[in-house]
Amino acid sequence: MFTMIIRQIRLLRIHLPLLTPYRLSYRTVEAFEPMLIEVCDGNGHSGWGEGHISPGSGNETPEQGWKFCSDAMAVAVGQDVATVKSSLTDALETNPVAASAMISALEMLGGDPLLQPPAEETRLSLLTPVNGLTPKEIEPEIENRLAEGYRTFKIKVGKILNDDIERVRTIQRALAGRATMRIDANRAYSEEDGCRFAAALHPENIELFEQPCAAEDWDANAAVAVVSPVPLMLDEPICSILDIERAASIKGVGLCKLKLKRFGGLSRLKQALDRTRELGMIPVLGDGLGTELSCWMEACVARTTIDNAGEFNGFLKPKTRLFSEPLEFANGYVLLKPGYHPRIDEATLARHTMAEECFGF
Repeated sequence: MFTMIIRQIRLLRIHLPLLTPYRLSYRTVEAFEPMLIEVCDGNGHSGWGEGHISPGSGNETPEQGWKFCSDAMAVAVGQDVATVKSSLTDALETNPVAASAMISALEMLGGDPLLQPPAEETRLSLLTPVNGLTPKEIEPEIENRLAEGYRTFKIKVGKILNDDIERVRTIQRALAGRATMRIDANRAYSEEDGCRFAAALHPENIELFEQPCAAEDWDANAAVAVVSPVPLMLDEPICSILDIERAASIKGVGLCKLKLKRFGGLSRLKQALDRTRELGMIPVLGDGLGTELSCWMEACVARTTIDNAGEFNGFLKPKTRLFSEPLEFANGYVLLKPGYHPRIDEATLARHTMAEECFGF
């Protein structure tokens, strides 16, 4: 049996300013600051992983993730890939994003089949966020995005209840049935407000209502699902197969949102997506806070598991791309082409690196 030994590892934190501030219910993002991990063997092969821990999105913090990776990498050099992957899997419950980033890097290093380029060009539709707040801002933004080929729009709510309701209706009028909408509260509503917001929705062309209440408050989200005229999608609490099975037992929950950074690598992510469908729910895939690296990986998994608009659109938000040959995007679709093997642009990486640790060099 072939054994692949880890010879070198790099851990970096980078800073990528965004073209436009990205508004979430709990904060506005001005720049992405993910960790990147490069794992190398002794034959010149390398694999990359990304871990973007967004402050406020969960219990894991950027500082915690950095320390976890640093400690794990210090002992990983000289070990075989299979042994290191096994040890990282055990850490997914406490450090999901950091451990997933390292596992993904090891899977890329090992030539995981999910990352192999397709035999034929594959087109995967993406959604786009709506940033405008007023009719004057919203209407031209909608027209521009429709002209660019988008047919699924994401609307962030969770600020002021009545303003949220009116903004959603304004966007519905501007779209006039030409595209579908996904509404995301980012866990911001109380049970009462979540129910009030859901009950006020006009369901025409609304695909789903995402995560109205706190991730740990399953009962509150279930209460909103009962009154919602559109199916609920759970996001932040979905971190394992057991979470997916729990979601499937709740009346009105019709979708689960999955992200590579929560599921411990490519293979585990595909298994979770397949299990979601087996349970009669629709899986949605993607991290809108991911850079080109994680978006490419999620797109590779999506091509065999997803038939709706992907949320792996984060690579379009920073001013700078990471790949020397950027991931292609046209007319609302990301394109995966035969023979495409992305490479990190080292000059770009150097310009945007905030911190770095190296092991085995």
